[in-house]
Amino acid sequence: MGGRISRKTQVARRFSQLRKTFDVDTQQVRTKAIKRLEELFNLLSDFARGAYKFQYTKGKREVLIVKQRQMWARIAAYIAQIMITIANGIDERQIDKDLALLEKRAR
Repeated sequence: MGGRISRKTQVARRFSQLRKTFDVDTQQVRTKAIKRLEELFNLLSDFARGAYKFQYTKGKREVLIVKQRQMWARIAAYIAQIMITIANGIDERQIDKDLALLEKRAR
């Protein structure tokens, strides 16, 4: 039968496609970011726990002292907080709400 598709249907399809693309892309970006942050977290945690006895500053080998280990532990904790924020997808939820509102207004 092959009739023409209404503008409303075209717009609705495009919003649907946009949301699907956004969901997939956002999940991929989030997964990559969390993986890289996890690698950093593990490295800094090793520094903080004493798995490494030395660090290099400007090409010179230095013994890691307690104060430096504490600094690495604080940074690792901050990375963990960022990972949680990314995993929760706070911004994604807001964007999803905005897209839903936009889609609703376009109807």
